[in-house]
Amino acid sequence: MDDRKFTHMDWDDLRHFMALSQAGTLLGAARFLGVEHATISRRVSALERKLGRKLIDRRGRRIILTADGERVAELAAPIVAHAMAIEQFSRNSSTELQGNVRISAPPALSSALLVKPLLDLRKQHPGIEVTLVGEKRFASLNRREADIAVRLSRPEDGDYSIVRIGSIAFDLYAAPSYIASTPCKDWTFIGYDEAMSSAPQQIRLVELAAGRRIAIRSSVLEFQAAAACQGGGVVMLPDFAVHASSGLTRVSDTPALTRDIWLVVHREVREVPAIRATVEAIKNALH
Repeated sequence: MDDRKFTHMDWDDLRHFMALSQAGTLLGAARFLGVEHATISRRVSALERKLGRKLIDRRGRRIILTADGERVAELAAPIVAHAMAIEQFSRNSSTELQGNVRISAPPALSSALLVKPLLDLRKQHPGIEVTLVGEKRFASLNRREADIAVRLSRPEDGDYSIVRIGSIAFDLYAAPSYIASTPCKDWTFIGYDEAMSSAPQQIRLVELAAGRRIAIRSSVLEFQAAAACQGGGVVMLPDFAVHASSGLTRVSDTPALTRDIWLVVHREVREVPAIRATVEAIKNALH
């Protein structure tokens, strides 16, 4: 590469490129850095111009690194690691309850269970800022995609501090009118799409359907509940998603499935004051 171009390179452009290389999509990189996806695209384009190399290929929503892009990512990895180490040193040495804490949690769970504890945390410690990333996948705590993760599956490996903070019961629900008008053998079901086919609640739903059709599928839990309210079929929902005013009734007397809730924090950051206070606020609210 041209040394003259390299000398004048904007290191912020490189940071945006590295986020894109790790996330694989503009949206994922934008979510990780907390910027607009257009900013990622603009920064990476600027880096390509300054280096005089094509670094990425756009293939629909996915981003593929070129050979030059792979090489730049390889060379930049130690720089990013050192920058993260310096940032972590600063966070660990701080004694003040301030700074941004990034939390990853499933959307429906975070809306139902995390709003109050996080608002209470902010009232008690106004110096703490919270970024909540609602996503079903397990964010990488190693790559600082999140400081804290709330999950329904316990991580199998990683240098994490993991605490069980509660459990969620899943039951079958339907509109009373649907149950009254539809014989059990003719029930149709409402479930997740293919992306969630391995989720325990979806596996259990398939078992209980016992060959009857899953006629409506959606990745959005709120849509599933709304479809059931309108008489669209039988749905499996977590207990926190069903309220007395929802218009749904429980189909059986016993929970169809129970899943544990896990609070996960990387050991390197668990003693950062702002993160420790956030962890305690969530634990106290859900335990």
